[in-house]
Amino acid sequence: MTDAKDAPPESAGPAGYYHSKKDRIFVRAIQGAYNLTDELARLRAMPRVRKASEIKFVDGPQAYSRHYVEPKDGITQTFHLHLEEYGPGGKSQKHGHVNEAAFYILDGEGYEVHDNIRYDWKAGDVAIVHNNCVHQHFNASDTKPARALVIKTKPMYLFMNMLFQKTVEPRHTTPAPGGEGFAAREEEADFNHPEGGY
Repeated sequence: MTDAKDAPPESAGPAGYYHSKKDRIFVRAIQGAYNLTDELARLRAMPRVRKASEIKFVDGPQAYSRHYVEPKDGITQTFHLHLEEYGPGGKSQKHGHVNEAAFYILDGEGYEVHDNIRYDWKAGDVAIVHNNCVHQHFNASDTKPARALVIKTKPMYLFMNMLFQKTVEPRHTTPAPGGEGFAAREEEADFNHPEGGY
């Protein structure tokens, strides 16, 4: 994978943006006595349910993320699960990584661009990001949001020293046309979205 010649640095974006952090924990330390008794006790004491109401969306205004499980939380070491919400006309950063990812589309319609090939999706579909592909996610509607639940094994790949990943184009810091005034659907109780707007 190669960067676009005029691509901004990876740290571009407002301070505090999840995807701009320089100190992310991709794999956490596991240490202690050889039998790992203390680590096993710690893991068994961790919560088994993460409450969406306790986890806020980050980033925006075109693509938002709610990170349910990642190694820094101390619950799991091998996978990362988050919710992506794309505002009207929104798109993600353009990036690539060694690990695969699966996007279960909860609502909306959109498309992926993987290595310059377009793949369309709608609610109920699963979009698969294969290893080592430069990709970007797009909401095809300029009036309605779209959502995807993302499951990836990035921590396991990084644990195995497969370290390559790169941002080619960072997340945009201004709304897409049609997405002005949109805010991530933070406090809703019904996640089965009917046809209609937000």
